[in-house]
Amino acid sequence: MLLWALRGLFLLILAGVAARISSDFSGMMGFAATGYGALIFFGGIMGLGVLAVLFDVLYRRKEIGSISAVYFGVLIGILLGHLLGLAVGPTLRMIELSYIPSDFRAAHSSMSLADAFSLVATCILCYICVSVILQTKDDFRFIIPYVEFSRQLKGVQPLILDTSVIIDGRIADIADTGLLDQNVLIPKFVLDELQLIADSSDKLRRNRGRRGLDVVDRLQKCRRISLNFHEGPPDDRREVDARLIELAKEVNGRLATNDLNLAKSAKIQSVATVSMHEVSNAAKPPVMHGEVLSIRLVREGEEPGQGIGYLDDGTMVVAEMGRNFVGQEVNLVVTSILQTNAGRMVFGRIDTRNPEPRAASQRR
Repeated sequence: MLLWALRGLFLLILAGVAARISSDFSGMMGFAATGYGALIFFGGIMGLGVLAVLFDVLYRRKEIGSISAVYFGVLIGILLGHLLGLAVGPTLRMIELSYIPSDFRAAHSSMSLADAFSLVATCILCYICVSVILQTKDDFRFIIPYVEFSRQLKGVQPLILDTSVIIDGRIADIADTGLLDQNVLIPKFVLDELQLIADSSDKLRRNRGRRGLDVVDRLQKCRRISLNFHEGPPDDRREVDARLIELAKEVNGRLATNDLNLAKSAKIQSVATVSMHEVSNAAKPPVMHGEVLSIRLVREGEEPGQGIGYLDDGTMVVAEMGRNFVGQEVNLVVTSILQTNAGRMVFGRIDTRNPEPRAASQRR
């Protein structure tokens, strides 16, 4: 709203300036007698102002680093061009006076050779300076203290959520604990993908999509985090993964995803990622070799004689020779621990000595 008020104020002030200029210049140039001179000047100036506002509205992906690079590049180019003109100018004037006849100069040229050289040199140097700074703005530093083009982050990097993390739902539980101290960013195209999944004809996909929308609602109501929705260009037809990586680069954020392929692609492109699986595994309480657990076996294992149970945090426990104890709570001595990308598996054997175990619910 404030931005639109600024645009309206700009057009109002420009209208006053255009009216003053059109009134003065139309009379000076002899257009006043026609009755259309002031209108032509006013319309031309207002047309330029409207074009400027339209450009501002349509081109939304503005970067202060790029704009600053253009400004400083043009400034440095003009300065170098002026200095080069001062250095070479006297030599060019001597050449012009010595080899170009005065009547030819008066008849064919209103610009001296030195001025022409300075103008061309300035244009070339401006282009070179802007191009070099745009390509190196992330590493460019001025000798002037505190002036640089690279983004100065205040606090930690924003956390960008992809569809898989939102549907997973654990991010909402983490947010409720107050552990997240950075801004959480959900792109608009991720919300669109969740809506598309929620509208699917497949029941499983539809439930997943609705779960994801419920998680977004939880995050929006959570007061312990700062949640923002990123509005990207509506005409971007790239895949969601490519747009997520591009957004992470643009805002210098970290990408939260459970998609292994997306995480690998982001790593190749130097984008930091966070996996909810890894966070969950890191938060699980440690299980030590030789520790005694109280576990309820709920089903048979894949191998002969095995029984399967689960800790309170979802960790699978494989009990050797525990098939006959399925449906019962047994004491299990931990023999080995297997860590995989999907999680952690604990292997153990039935404790025949029946010691007093530490219950799984007490280990949290």
